[in-house]
Amino acid sequence: MPRRKAYEAKIDWLQILDENAKFDARQGKDTLTDEQVIDAYEQMWICRELDETAFKLQRSGRMGTYPQNKGQEAAALGSALAMSKGKDWLVPCYRENAALFMHGLPMHYILLHWMGDERGNQIPEGVHQTPLSIPIGTHMLHAMGIAWSMKLRNEKDRAVITYFGDGATSEGDFHGAMNFASTLKVPMIFFCQNNEWAISVPRHEQMNSPTVAQKAIAYEMPTIRVDGNDLFAVYKAVKEARDRAVEGGGPSFIEAVTYRLGDHTTADDARRYRDQAELDAWKEKDPIIRTRMYLESKDLWSEKQQKKLGARAKKIVSEVVKTAEGIEAPTTDDIFNYTFEQIPDELRIQRDTMRTESLGQFPEQAGLRSQTQKV
Repeated sequence: MPRRKAYEAKIDWLQILDENAKFDARQGKDTLTDEQVIDAYEQMWICRELDETAFKLQRSGRMGTYPQNKGQEAAALGSALAMSKGKDWLVPCYRENAALFMHGLPMHYILLHWMGDERGNQIPEGVHQTPLSIPIGTHMLHAMGIAWSMKLRNEKDRAVITYFGDGATSEGDFHGAMNFASTLKVPMIFFCQNNEWAISVPRHEQMNSPTVAQKAIAYEMPTIRVDGNDLFAVYKAVKEARDRAVEGGGPSFIEAVTYRLGDHTTADDARRYRDQAELDAWKEKDPIIRTRMYLESKDLWSEKQQKKLGARAKKIVSEVVKTAEGIEAPTTDDIFNYTFEQIPDELRIQRDTMRTESLGQFPEQAGLRSQTQKV
């Protein structure tokens, strides 16, 4: 029998605003209004200010290891704009600050998290997002579970978006989540921020596929590759994926091609493995610069507005740092009180005495022991 083609697929590339701020009016129609773009630009600038300040906090010993978001703000913000605040769930990795803030997370919670204060993970009531996920890929299974619960409860007009890097797609948890989500047709968006590096391993060395997006084809999942530094393209791709999800079409996969302009974390030195020429080339594609150029081309932004925004951003970030550093210190009781709904007696005694041995918990025994020895 002659061979026949068993399967054929293609992956689209979407870019609306290129690095020179050239706008594709046809593709960009009915995406973001001028007011939304101005607000998004301001939020990106504020997040960049927080990012730079967090870096200084770590370097001065006032905060632990921190992963900068610098260079990936449009991917986070554009996707968050397309999701419904108060309805949808955001399940992040750790470079989505702009998205989390837009959907209600107080900014100082991020600093608390990286300062080692667990209260930074205590998401406020009504804010539909999970804490930052440091283990690579595990949170995608949680996101799938949330989306599945929405489907089982027949909750209309709700979806879940989960964020991860290109390196996470080499993890088994990623494939487990993709398979379950596709098979169960849950209302979910897999959003990969492909910043080309899994710490020090370049994407082409950790996978043989020329794109990350094509991994979704194995799960018969709609997939697209977008310019992750293009606010409009990210918004459009996520909006289309969300519409498909809430209409019962199941999950989608989006590969947002972006770049981290900083080190992997403050514990890393990217100069040891990354060419300066590559970094310089990506600096030209900075989403903040690109968005500002677009606004200026439409006479929607001026130097006066920029100076005003810069001053406002510094004030906001200063207040955020003051709040994070000024919070009342936690007590050791929290270790017990937030672990169990009802504390077992043996742990209650440990909490109250901060001792585990019998003599420490019941010091009156010391007197009994002395009397016994006398006899």
